[in-house]
Amino acid sequence: MAFLPPPGYQPYYNPTLPYNREIPGGLRSGMSIYVQGVASSHMKRFHVNFVLPGGDIAFHFNPRFDGWDKVVFNTKQGGNWGKEERKRSMPFRKGDAFELVFTVLDEHYKVIVNGSPFYEYGHRIPLQKVTHLQVDGDLELQSINFLGGGPSPGPGPGPVHGRSPHELPTMEGPPVFNPPVPFLGRIQGGLTPRKTIVIKGLVTQHASSVTINFKAAQSNDVALHINSRLPEGVVVRNSYLGGKWGKEERNISFNPFTRGQYFDLSIRCGHDRFKVFANGQHIFDYAHRFAAFQRVDAVEIKGDLSLSYVQI
Repeated sequence: MAFLPPPGYQPYYNPTLPYNREIPGGLRSGMSIYVQGVASSHMKRFHVNFVLPGGDIAFHFNPRFDGWDKVVFNTKQGGNWGKEERKRSMPFRKGDAFELVFTVLDEHYKVIVNGSPFYEYGHRIPLQKVTHLQVDGDLELQSINFLGGGPSPGPGPGPVHGRSPHELPTMEGPPVFNPPVPFLGRIQGGLTPRKTIVIKGLVTQHASSVTINFKAAQSNDVALHINSRLPEGVVVRNSYLGGKWGKEERNISFNPFTRGQYFDLSIRCGHDRFKVFANGQHIFDYAHRFAAFQRVDAVEIKGDLSLSYVQI
């Protein structure tokens, strides 16, 4: 079953290196680019480039392990490199998973590593001229996600991803970056068919449990309970209706919750079921047991994890 991303959310999973792709809709203020991967145990350097047609580089991000570990920032114009900016601090650890976020603002690129602000790099070239993103070096890429950034050049009334606009999944609420755990988010207007909730996070190194609940606040019913039990290696699904738990479901195509690893979950509501995708792969369906699913108006996330991004 193919993963169909909602508009404003464009992920690429397990891309090969070197990565060199057009930025969907072009670079825009307010956009965030998430790069998740694992630093090589023998890492010397890697780079992320925001590239113009013709090869100039608006922003060159370059961690270097060379005895005096540092991160170098620069711009290449007319084929010539400008003046380097450096930070003699290394937020990456050899052999460890990482999450690197570039948030594009009117004044600068804001760089966040593993949830902590790291650097701000002022624009030397207008951001609107950037068309491509390049990544290469001593790392393993797990995913690259392009998020938001206001209106992009639209596809018009025709089909998108081979689907008509009324068939596409939707995300209506604003994104929440690095929210604290436990997290409780409101679903404005309740669940509707095609509504998609995206959750990106990191399972802690000694995690025992991660829980996601879709709740009807008025009745305290839980339409969908997702519970990753790390010691058992299972992901349990259930519903809590009328004060009672129902029958557990455990079959799953693969378990996306691993200690010390990032996950990317998309949960889509349909007319008769939830469809759940992890890292772009369909992992399970869950038939509605709570018939009035439109009354589900809250998402609760708790357990042994940190959250990097939630959009409802």
